Amino acid sequence: MVTTDVAQLSKECNAWRETLRSEKQSIANLDLVLQEIARHQSGEDTLIEIDHYHNQFYIQQQNIHDLKHAIRNHHQQVETETQLHNGQVNDDTITDHERLYDDYQHLEHTLKDLKDEFTEFIDRNR
Repeated sequence: MVTTDVAQLSKECNAWRETLRSEKQSIANLDLVLQEIARHQSGEDTLIEIDHYHNQFYIQQQNIHDLKHAIRNHHQQVETETQLHNGQVNDDTITDHERLYDDYQHLEHTLKDLKDEFTEFIDRNR
């Protein structure tokens, strides 16, 4: 068992989930922009790029959903363990928290890259 600041673990989980909710909405908004651009395009290369971004937006929304679900389950595990073990959590739970943080950072980086690439695509197709 590890004595750790359980409140900090909970705070981090809540912050990650809130950021992911915001990111999911941001991706949905970008998909709406993409649909608007698609209405005015007919070039084959541009349509291929539009399809690519549409697929990426869908995939990333699924990734966001999956990570939010994993974080929610982890948060419930933290709460359960702290109730059962006098405010302590297992070493494995700390390891899971660190892994989720790595997954969160990786997804954030992926989303930033996707948004940057999409911004360049928008600029080329205005």
